[in-house]
Amino acid sequence: MYIEQLELVHYRNYERLTVEFDDNVNVILGENAQGKTNVMESIYVLAMAKSHRTSNDKDLIQWESEYAKIKGRVMKQHSSLPLELTISKKGKRARLNHLEQSKLSQYIGNMNVVMFAPEDLHLVKGSPQVRRRFIDMEIGQISAVYLHDSNLYQKILQQRNHYLKQLQSRKQHDRTMLEVLTDQFIEMAIKIVHRRFQFIKLLQQWAEPIHSGISRGLETLEVVYKPSVGVTADQEHAAIEAVFRGKFEELQEREIDRGVTLIGPHRDDLQFLVNGHDVQTFGSQGQQRTTALSIKLAEIELIHAEIGEYPILLLDDVLSELDDYRQSHLLNTIQGKVQTFVTTTSVEGIDHRTLNEATTFIVEKGSMMKRT
Repeated sequence: MYIEQLELVHYRNYERLTVEFDDNVNVILGENAQGKTNVMESIYVLAMAKSHRTSNDKDLIQWESEYAKIKGRVMKQHSSLPLELTISKKGKRARLNHLEQSKLSQYIGNMNVVMFAPEDLHLVKGSPQVRRRFIDMEIGQISAVYLHDSNLYQKILQQRNHYLKQLQSRKQHDRTMLEVLTDQFIEMAIKIVHRRFQFIKLLQQWAEPIHSGISRGLETLEVVYKPSVGVTADQEHAAIEAVFRGKFEELQEREIDRGVTLIGPHRDDLQFLVNGHDVQTFGSQGQQRTTALSIKLAEIELIHAEIGEYPILLLDDVLSELDDYRQSHLLNTIQGKVQTFVTTTSVEGIDHRTLNEATTFIVEKGSMMKRT
């Protein structure tokens, strides 16, 4: 799939922009703070209905404007699909093929993207929250059911935390409601844990040979899902439920004292092992970068295997963070099969056929022109 046309209205520093892209490689060239990343972000937001840079949607709306609008035309194997997302202070409205969608979970997944930015290098060495977000965003792209379950889980988690705080402050004394919320919580947690185990298994299958190729066969990568309770991928529903119930009984007084849910998918993590050693703790910077690159390239292949089409790849100022060897491996891998967007302040020093043959756009002060 590829995005053929993008239109922005009142988005960040763009008053209005309409641009048509090449279906292969598009280089977005310009100085810092001119709007390169804003274009990349808008493509990501159009696909995912949320930004990778901010959790506050109001940041996306141009100063003193009431709303921001992103429109795109996505070409798939057998169809052309118009997408539209309007962001206002009242919330978000999504249109798919000109029809308004009542739920964002029905909209997300119709355009698939993989973003690789400097902050994605923190996937390995950053906080567990970064890795949980990565899991949720990627599974959500290929599974509307997971997206729905994840949203429901977050609502139940908020309700449970709220009730724990009421028990903590003695505004409530009846623990029956806590038991009801715990039952609901466990049911959704099991669904999410099961799906995450499946996803990590698939990711491992793609990432291991990719990492081996980048490391010239010297390293073996293993991706391990680390639940906050002691459950495994091969356990049945009833066994996982028993583990959760036992743990909640054990932790009940501590949870009430602290007013917060102490276990569940919102506390889980990922671990990356290279030759059996934790890369976050023991890996060199080069190993950490190779691992992050391997995971991103594995995402591309995983999405292709799941939906039958390659996603759109967004490389936001990341080539300058990779050495020549990793740059070449990345560009060789995507060449000719993935629509790719590359932002950079300069193409000097990146001598590769993929970029030399790319369509180039110049960005300056919220305007974007195709270089002829």
